Amino acid sequence: MVEGIIGKKVGMTQIYDKSGVVVPVTVIEAGPCFVIAKNADSKKVQIGYGKSKNTTKSVKGHIKKAGAQEDLKVLKEFACKDMETVQLGQEIKVDIFKEGSIVSVTGTSIGKGFAGTVKRHHFRRSPMSHGSKSHRIPGSIGAGTTPGRVYKGKRLAGRMGNEQVTVKNLKVVQVNADKNTLLLRGAVPGASGAYIIIRKGKA
Repeated sequence: MVEGIIGKKVGMTQIYDKSGVVVPVTVIEAGPCFVIAKNADSKKVQIGYGKSKNTTKSVKGHIKKAGAQEDLKVLKEFACKDMETVQLGQEIKVDIFKEGSIVSVTGTSIGKGFAGTVKRHHFRRSPMSHGSKSHRIPGSIGAGTTPGRVYKGKRLAGRMGNEQVTVKNLKVVQVNADKNTLLLRGAVPGASGAYIIIRKGKA
């Protein structure tokens, strides 16, 4: 079966486990996804999820060829150990996961805009009193005449967040195949409503 699924982050809440302990969980609406293409050589399967209003003609033809009627928004490839069990147009649902299994979630982190070095890289600020005139400025960023430039990778102010992040070893707390929802213990990257990729991890 396919080793992952595409979903949408609904938000966070908390539930009680069997022993009465409060567990923080992220609610994910995962699937149903549709198989769009198969690659027997690489043993990968392309699946699609969501609805798009601006699908190009080439993508529409690609989806229609697989037998899926909807204009899917997100297309992603996943590993598939047994290619014979998967057919074009087939639905992939959350029941590929089991309660207690381990997964990895990939998403785009929340963008926080332009941030300074103190917020972005946790730099220490300068003294706030005794005549100090530098409080949150980064200070010197180069050595001088030699090398006469700023080295690449220097930690400076800039855009914070809005980048691909993968969180590993999240535990599946609950699987609801009827509502296509998945409850994962802990937080996953992205804002509510963001698309995320869920892959099976090592148990």
